[in-house]
Amino acid sequence: MPMGKGKYDDLCTYVRKAANAKSVILIVFKGEHGDGFSVQATGAVVFHLPKILRETAQQIEDSFIVASKKEGDA
Repeated sequence: MPMGKGKYDDLCTYVRKAANAKSVILIVFKGEHGDGFSVQATGAVVFHLPKILRETAQQIEDSFIVASKKEGDA
């Protein structure tokens, strides 16, 4: 993971402050500056970030499976 300010760091800061959050993970697809991401997080969140992303990916996949089964029942 790159260290230092990235192309979406200002937007990440805005979101973090607007949400009054301690940590933000921002992923941008086809944005004004292309694809990219920015992370502003506590050390604990950064340490667990790979696990958090894997769990989030699994939840997304599971939701698609559930949705496709419901569509098959219709």
